[in-house]
Amino acid sequence: MDDVSEVGGVGSVGEGPQRPDHGPLAGFTVGVTAARRADELGALLQRRGATVLHAPALRIVPLADDGELMAATKRIVDQAPDVVVATTAIGFRGWVEAADGWGLGETLLERLRTVELLARGPKVKGAVRAAGLTERWSPASESMAEVLDRLLEQGVEGRRIAVQLHGEPLPGFVEALREGGAEVVGVPVYRWLPPEDLGPVDRLLDAAVSRGVDAVTFTSAPAAVSLLDRAEERGLLPELLAAFGHDVLPACVGPVTAVPLQAHGVDTVQPERFRLGPLVQLLCQELPARARALPVAGHRLEIRGHAVLVDGELRTVPPAGMSLLRSLARRPGWVVPRAELLRALPGTGRDEHAVETAMARLRTSLGTPKLIQTVVKRGYRLALDPPADAKYTTD
Repeated sequence: MDDVSEVGGVGSVGEGPQRPDHGPLAGFTVGVTAARRADELGALLQRRGATVLHAPALRIVPLADDGELMAATKRIVDQAPDVVVATTAIGFRGWVEAADGWGLGETLLERLRTVELLARGPKVKGAVRAAGLTERWSPASESMAEVLDRLLEQGVEGRRIAVQLHGEPLPGFVEALREGGAEVVGVPVYRWLPPEDLGPVDRLLDAAVSRGVDAVTFTSAPAAVSLLDRAEERGLLPELLAAFGHDVLPACVGPVTAVPLQAHGVDTVQPERFRLGPLVQLLCQELPARARALPVAGHRLEIRGHAVLVDGELRTVPPAGMSLLRSLARRPGWVVPRAELLRALPGTGRDEHAVETAMARLRTSLGTPKLIQTVVKRGYRLALDPPADAKYTTD
């Protein structure tokens, strides 16, 4: 698996020209579904200016309490496999520690010294060596596909292969080994269950379908499965998939994590290196690139999730103001009637005075009132600058 309370926030920027000191993710809200290392990921995002909505989509069963892992460990102790595939560092360390707690630690290590031990990547290799063991081989790519290719090239018929699972079956890996004639022993070093408190997950789902977040990060396939399952339980799956398809960026730490989303036709972005740091750097590139930038009244207006950059200066805008601004930006330079803007406001009412009040606050937030023009008895419009080569303009 690609491994890996509400925190975050953007600071206000003072009046007047100054060098922008906000991060590349300022003005964006990012959902974090991770159950572990969530604080680390949240801090990385926050340091770059993002607001982070943390909603752990699963919880991990304590290893010492997991009877399924104990049973698999006893099977390996009683009958050593030919090959053991270690897939995650935390999982391997936890397995050895849990076995030690059951009084099986030394026996397990003795067994593992006699087998062909394969480690997926340098972190797993480090965990293996920290346990006093030596791996036979480790792929340079950190790819389970490369591990599978090696095993199949060597031939697996009649061999007994133990595979450290990621909390759910590895897509295609176990099946391919069994089709090749191997006996596969699954070692569930940690199991995922739905979170005991579904409130944060539901809040993230509501925010995603209402476009209240700009991206959702996934650092494990089980977290993606859990979020999709909860959306289906609430009847929100079609809306969630639509959000992922257009306005909310699904960002996965690697290809294995992306599989459940891709199975629903969702295109994801992934860093080249399957780590948290590269994942955050990818968001720093992708989200600003998706922001709408317009030349308005001699200024550069960049519209982000919950804030606006005016000539590079960060301006936090209330939700009602952002709704109005997005409506105006859909048709820049054109007059948008008050009735249409009223429908765009959260908690739609019938009093168009609400539009005037929200518009006044929006102009104050932007700090440059002339960005938005009032067209008497008609509505409002963004004061879009004409193209540089235009000789004539018309309303």
